[in-house]
Amino acid sequence: MAIKHVFFYGAGKAEATGKDLSKEILGGKGIGLMEMTSIGLPVPAGFTISIPTCEEYYQLGRKFPPGLEQEVDEAMRKLEAATGKKFGDPNDPLLVSVRSGAARSMPGMLETILNLGLNDISVEGLAKKTGNPRFAYDSYRRFIQMYSTTAMGLSKEHMEEMLHHKKQKVGAKQDTDLTAQHLKELCEEFKAFYREKMGKPFPQDPKEQLWGAIAAVFNSWEAEKAVTYRRVEKITDLKGTAVNVVQMVFGNKGDTSGTGVCFTRDPNTGENVFYGDFLINAQGEDVVAGIRTPMKLAELEKRMPKVYEQLCQVRTVLERYYKDMQDLEFTIEEEKLYMLQCRAGKRLPQAAFKIAVDMVKEGLISKEEAISRITPEQIEGVFYPVIDTKAVGAAKLKELLLGKGIDAVPGAAAGKVVFSAAEAEALAAKGEKVILVRKETSPEDVGGMHAAQGILTATGGKTSHAAVVARGWGKCCVVGAEVLNIDYDKKQMTVGSIVVKQGDEITLNGTTGEFYRTALPLKKPEQTEEFRTLLGWCDEIRTIKVRTNADTPYDAKKAVELGAEGIGLCRTEHMFFDTEERRLAIQEMIVADTLEARQKALAKLLPFQRADFEGIFEAMAGKPVTIRLIDPPLHEFTPKDEAGFQKLSKITGMPVDKIKQRCEQLHEANPMLGHRGCRLCITYPEILDMQVTAIIEAAINVTKKWIKVYPEIMIPLTIDKKEFAILKKRVVEVADGLLAKAGMKEWIPYMVGTMIEVPRAALLADQIAEEAEFFSCGTNDLTQMTMGLSRDDAGRFLPDYVKSEKDGGKAIFADDPFQSLDQSGVGMLVKMAIDKGRATRPTLKVGICGEHGGDAKSVKFCVRAGMDYVSCSPYRVPIARLAAAQAVIEAKAKK
Repeated sequence: MAIKHVFFYGAGKAEATGKDLSKEILGGKGIGLMEMTSIGLPVPAGFTISIPTCEEYYQLGRKFPPGLEQEVDEAMRKLEAATGKKFGDPNDPLLVSVRSGAARSMPGMLETILNLGLNDISVEGLAKKTGNPRFAYDSYRRFIQMYSTTAMGLSKEHMEEMLHHKKQKVGAKQDTDLTAQHLKELCEEFKAFYREKMGKPFPQDPKEQLWGAIAAVFNSWEAEKAVTYRRVEKITDLKGTAVNVVQMVFGNKGDTSGTGVCFTRDPNTGENVFYGDFLINAQGEDVVAGIRTPMKLAELEKRMPKVYEQLCQVRTVLERYYKDMQDLEFTIEEEKLYMLQCRAGKRLPQAAFKIAVDMVKEGLISKEEAISRITPEQIEGVFYPVIDTKAVGAAKLKELLLGKGIDAVPGAAAGKVVFSAAEAEALAAKGEKVILVRKETSPEDVGGMHAAQGILTATGGKTSHAAVVARGWGKCCVVGAEVLNIDYDKKQMTVGSIVVKQGDEITLNGTTGEFYRTALPLKKPEQTEEFRTLLGWCDEIRTIKVRTNADTPYDAKKAVELGAEGIGLCRTEHMFFDTEERRLAIQEMIVADTLEARQKALAKLLPFQRADFEGIFEAMAGKPVTIRLIDPPLHEFTPKDEAGFQKLSKITGMPVDKIKQRCEQLHEANPMLGHRGCRLCITYPEILDMQVTAIIEAAINVTKKWIKVYPEIMIPLTIDKKEFAILKKRVVEVADGLLAKAGMKEWIPYMVGTMIEVPRAALLADQIAEEAEFFSCGTNDLTQMTMGLSRDDAGRFLPDYVKSEKDGGKAIFADDPFQSLDQSGVGMLVKMAIDKGRATRPTLKVGICGEHGGDAKSVKFCVRAGMDYVSCSPYRVPIARLAAAQAVIEAKAKK
């Protein structure tokens, strides 16, 4: 049976059924049009050329597959029958739009051509048939412009400049002020430009136009802006775009016509209100491009109440049908409503939580569905910054106010002003924070938009290109700031008498639409009730605990606020860097050449460590705390300059030369594999004695305050059972001696375990588990040693391993193995360690404490591997809670 390439819909029926009715076949736009048609909504008739056809087009070297032309001809005959018009009719032509539609939304990245089918003869017929010459020539000039720039690759900027020049010449402020005669003249100018650049006349055959447009949409899949967007969004699983050929309906027929974009709920807040923009006497691209500043939907209710009421009914029907917030495009032709698109709407992180929770309360979806809809990126987005108004002060804030636009995407951003996407990318690559300022953005700006901290445009509304793309990234954005006068040539903008040049700093407040001179201080916002509610549902479902990596009481408290159930990694060596007094004490210990001198120096550190542990134990209030004994090689603590050597000499009384000599002795060719971790305690057991003493004395002191303490003492870098047993014996002797002396042995249960971070430890996990009471998988070092990659140096070449081939890489790994666990290699060792360890000690507690513990994919692996907990940095704790719940939901769905 031949593969079907084309699917028709119209008059309440759609050809696509069963497995063909999917986004992978029809794309998001195609499936939306077919489903809206099937449920009886007012949708213009049309047909969709499938995504597999696009894939086949590229496989054939950008040639159309056999049989496609016949299928398109047949679909066009059906469209003519449904509309009662003929394609190419000189008197009353059937006109179509040709639009893209991938399986995932890529706003503005792929191409659209409107009013296709017009030529020099049929434009006259359209003018006569409608009695509206201005409408006819406005439609024709739009088609010539779109076809020339999209299908033929002519300069969009030059043709926009021609339009701008015409408006200036005749004194027109808006496009809508141009008369039919002005537009007719502009059509001739556009065609002359086309002939000059292409060496042939503008095509007059509608069929030639159609195939040129279809090819343009397919070709747009590999256009630079689309490739960049997919790279930024990490979209790697899509095969191409569909082509949607749809009967034209016209929003540019006068004051009873218009076009708009709307969301069934507020995409910024999630509030259950109808949200959107529309323009009178316009076509759809005008709203998205932001060329004119649109009106609110409330204005539509005043101007066309019946149309607004019908649109509200469509809103309700689609939300109930899809059980999600929808992004809708519509056109009104002489007070008749047509729906042109529906898709799941992009939303800000806070809005995602509110919509999910509200829909559970409304009975539309289950808690499990709500949890499954949230992404790790949305959780991270909840912590996007806002302006610290208290730090600035209300009076100062008012003084610094530069202007106000439309609040397109909430949050705040500060940085240096740049006026082009290329400059934004270049400065951001150097580590600079930039704000991209444009008159309006276009898909070509996507790279710079992503690189910028925030986006400011002089035109556009909340559904313009800048707003839609920025919202998808959760990036602060202010649009429609009409007070701006931007001069690209001078690289400056003015607001009244104030001049802001490229490189000057400004701050955007995407929540209010205000923007300020200078970079203002930012802070992280408070979490919403819906955020806490949904994560509470995650806690009810997940089967694995979530801990945090924390070295200070502040970090510990913050992690508990975010849902941490203990500390999975407390790095004791970080405490040595806290103050100069501490640094000098550890340095004194390092350069000491006798046991007594080392013990004297360590005695200075003991009270600091004990106080740190007391603060952490109190912050965790009865939750388990895993404390890793010293891990880095000693050379990391030594002085690095002459002033440091002199200070240490003064403290110890040792000559500077001798100190330098000792520091040189500590130098290692490969310190990651050198004298570090448990090897230091084998050589210098007095370090272990001091650290264990500090831990247990802190536990005793906090327990006396009637706060429960559960210390877990972790020995790092173990490679052998005997090595671990020697150190465990010493830990127990010190700890039990202190507890016995305090009479608190029964009050403070402690455990002694190890990190599995060396491949040999994973291979011998059954032996090590004879002594170790818990394992913590240190996957940062385990990844380095298993894969033979240096985390500090691999950044120079790892992108070549991760990037797709289209982006110049080799696509050897799906992800950076230091960001997302290499499940097939490193993961195999982790699973082996768990299985072998529990074969010896069935009650063995196992967790993970590398940064992988906050990566959603890695957390799901940890759940499947049977771990007891994951541990990650405080602000990634909510991600781990979400991923752990999603792992349970996904496992149930597979059964």
